[in-house]
This record gives sequence, C-alpha cells and structure tokens, in this order.
Amino acid sequence: MNLLVDSHCHLDFPDFADDLEGVMARAGNAGIGMCVTICTRLSTFDGVLAVAERFDNVYCSVGVHPHEAESEGQRTANRLIELAAHPKVVGIGETGLDFYYDRSPRDRQAESFHAHIDAARETGLPLIVHARDADAETADILSGEMANGTYTGLMHCFSSGRELAEKAVEIGLYISLSGITTFKTAETVRDIARDVPLERLLVETDAPFLAPVPHRGKRNEPAFVADTAAVIADLKGLSPAELADATTDNFFGLFTRADRGRLRAA
Repeated sequence: MNLLVDSHCHLDFPDFADDLEGVMARAGNAGIGMCVTICTRLSTFDGVLAVAERFDNVYCSVGVHPHEAESEGQRTANRLIELAAHPKVVGIGETGLDFYYDRSPRDRQAESFHAHIDAARETGLPLIVHARDADAETADILSGEMANGTYTGLMHCFSSGRELAEKAVEIGLYISLSGITTFKTAETVRDIARDVPLERLLVETDAPFLAPVPHRGKRNEPAFVADTAAVIADLKGLSPAELADATTDNFFGLFTRADRGRLRAA
C-alpha cells in the first residue's frame, strides 16, 4: 500500500477524546501511515505529547497559534527550544499571522512568529506556518527571516493567494493542502495546487476542522486525508499511488526527526 501522512491534525482536541483508538484504526485502514498532532498552546503541550507517545506512528509539534499570542505568545525561542528536545517533537508551530479573526494583537502575533522562526532555525525542525488574511505581512517576515539565517518549514492548510505560495516556494518552504482543496468554492486554491512543484507538496486534514468532500459537515479525521489526496492527484495528473509516494517522501525530507520505520497502516 502507498501510504499517506496526515502532516497536520489536532488529535488532543476534545472532539476525539472518546474515539481516539477508532480514529487511528480508521486512518490505518484508509492508508494513512503517520500523523503529526499539532500544538496550539504551550499550556496544552503535555496533552499533545501524550497523544504522540500513545501511538507509535504519531508525532507532534510545539508552538503557539496566533490566536493565542496575547495570552501565550513567546517573546524568545527559549521555551520552544526546551520543549522541542523531546524525540517525539518534529516541528515548531503552529505559528504565524491571522488577521481575519484578530483574536490577538497583531504586534504580539508577529513577535511570537519571530520567536518561533528563531526556534526552528536553532533546532533544525520545520516551521509550521498559519496565515490568514495576512499574505503580504507573512511573506515579509518569512523572507526577511530567511535572510537572517536559513530554516525549513511549510505553509499549513494553504488557502492564501498565489503570491504567498510563490514566495514560500522561492525561499524553500513547502505547501500543505487540506480539505479546502476539495471545496466547490476553492478554485483559486486548486489552480495554485496545480502549479506548485510536486516536490514541495504535503497533505493534511487540520482535523477536526475542514472535512473534505464527501464528508463536509462531519467531524474531520486523519482517514479523510485520502479524499483530499485523490483530488490533488487528479489536479496533478497523477495516480493516487504516485501522489502518496511523492507527498510521503516530501514529508520525511522535511520532518527529518520522524522515523520512516514507524510508517504503517492498520
């Protein structure tokens, strides 16, 4: 079986509390061989890590979502670097800018974003970037920081504009596509997905959010990344197996701490 990786989900969220074994079993049956469960607040990191430690083929990240930047945003990289020492931590984030909801002041979002980039640079772990309604500002920070010293990373759940996608690829980042790619109204995202080089693509669910067609309206879960991958494969003129092989190779090329030997189906 050509296995996929769900590179971004939130398995510690209450939505999965009573069904996590079933969620992981269904993922395996759907050909999802590994998941990364993503940290959004340092105050909940222990719960995120507990999920990663519970399952052999689940890893996690450490970071503070831009929504939480006012209450938990990081001014320096120190705490992120400390927590990232755990071998099950494979990425830094999610972090970034969200000017759609503006749940935290924009200057605090930017300050924490810079601290996360410092942590990614110091640890060598990939940066996991959230960007919404902040394309120009996100591009400026990413490119400016790259000039200060290289780091790796990805644009998660990509739904931004073409200029940000091109800038991200130009500076060496990856583009991760979610169930949004399957939405009827997402033709712009599909156009961008067609043009992103295959060697820079990843797939994700962002579960429990953004369930792809044909699961719209349901709780999203890692098994559904197979539906998103099938749409992307069609966009790229590939078979599902070819898309799975490419995106899984890309995942392990970026998330270098993840052990490919743990990739497995149910």
